[in-house]
Amino acid sequence: MIATISIGLPIESRRRACDFYRKALGLEMVGEIDKDGMSEPLQFALDTHTRLTLIPHVGFGWMVGDIRRAPGGKSECLLTLQVETLEEVRRVFKSCIDAGAKAIEEPIQKDWGYVAIIADPDTHLWMIAANLW
Repeated sequence: MIATISIGLPIESRRRACDFYRKALGLEMVGEIDKDGMSEPLQFALDTHTRLTLIPHVGFGWMVGDIRRAPGGKSECLLTLQVETLEEVRRVFKSCIDAGAKAIEEPIQKDWGYVAIIADPDTHLWMIAANLW
């Protein structure tokens, strides 16, 4: 069975999140376009079977109900974008910063790979990495 996986992240502003992911990572929206010019729900195809779904905080709370969530200001997960080269790590990192991300860790060689970490405008952490493990 082939399933679709959706990674749902809470956001403050649909427009800000949409603009960031389109500019920073070049992602394209998928789904039916709503009156605000963005897909509803706001989704981006990461590959054939994976979607990034950006959900306003109110909607996110409605979906998960009383399930315990990470305290405010804490990231609930680390998303990793694996790229081919060190130069691509630097290029994607710069693209994210230019699109409004906050630099958490500048590109650096670690024992296990060449990585950089950014926080998107809603503070979700993304690691951009090459040569992992």
